Amino acid sequence: MRVRFSYILAFGLAVGIGAWMYSGDLVVGGVGDGEDAAPAPAERVNNETRDIFRVQVRRLVAEDRNAVLEVRGRTEAEAKVEVRAATSDDVVERPAREGAHVNAGDVLCVLDRGTRESNVLEAKASLAQAELDHSAAKQLSTKGFTAETRVAAIQAQLDAAKARLKEAELELDRTVIRAPIDGVIESPMAEIGARLDAGGICATVVNSDPMIAIGQVSELSISQISLGMPADVQLVTGEKLAGKVRYISPSADPDTRTFRIEVEMPNPDKTARDGVTALTKLTLPSVKAHKISPAILTLNDAGQVGIRAVDENNKTIFYPVKVLGGEQDGMWIGGLPEDVTAITVGQEYVSDGETVEPVFDQAEG
Repeated sequence: MRVRFSYILAFGLAVGIGAWMYSGDLVVGGVGDGEDAAPAPAERVNNETRDIFRVQVRRLVAEDRNAVLEVRGRTEAEAKVEVRAATSDDVVERPAREGAHVNAGDVLCVLDRGTRESNVLEAKASLAQAELDHSAAKQLSTKGFTAETRVAAIQAQLDAAKARLKEAELELDRTVIRAPIDGVIESPMAEIGARLDAGGICATVVNSDPMIAIGQVSELSISQISLGMPADVQLVTGEKLAGKVRYISPSADPDTRTFRIEVEMPNPDKTARDGVTALTKLTLPSVKAHKISPAILTLNDAGQVGIRAVDENNKTIFYPVKVLGGEQDGMWIGGLPEDVTAITVGQEYVSDGETVEPVFDQAEG
């Protein structure tokens, strides 16, 4: 039987390949044979995969930061009193006018006295008679002509007469309504001829010196504010005033979790008005912080915001940070060591504890 040549050739190739594979020799293309030959492309690729990852870094040094806390709120007069009538009758006089400045004790409204003056005269007459009866009873008692019980009854009548006179005089005095504080009269006032019942408002007196700026501070910032802290207040009407923190609420509003603060501002010329929108700026105590570009912030595996840095052994380390505030040219953060070498490029491509090759930013010179 005749064997084809192609079969013999295939068989020979198969035996040769098997013998070569059994010998274990491996030829890698592109590898030079000489000792001084340049590394082959394959070798260069292998070496590059074993190189340390390079990252760009910058040295950050903590600086003193004087942050300013802005609190939006409104102005409030030191005192605003609605002066009410303590008795009922018609207004017959009104010496004061809306917008006028009054001192404590000045007359605001006068009510019709009616029969109150005659009631006072009657009470005085009753008191005089009671005093005569009491004097006579005491004289008779000393001589033994009147019992002690009679003297005690006369004494009670005398005391009652004194009380009626005092009540009548007080009722008469109630017809004159006076300002309880210094201030300016707010419109409207009770008109002449109008009837005021007990509790009716004659006028409202506003004392705007000092003026108070009130606002709400979050629970995250309230610990940075203290009594007596200086403040600058700018009103929406354009006025600027300086003051000091005089009150900090000891408890938070249950709905907003904010604390009320009050800033007292001298207002002798009455330029600041009650109920105006105000922006209060409080300069907080100086703290050490770092100013960075927001671009270098990253997240760790736990989802914390922070930066990656390089330690003295060129190993990466993650620092959680707290954002303190932003400015046009960067942001302030806290929580870092005072001096730290931060990764500015490549922080997303390395993991914590990895050895890297730091390359300092050329901007540092």
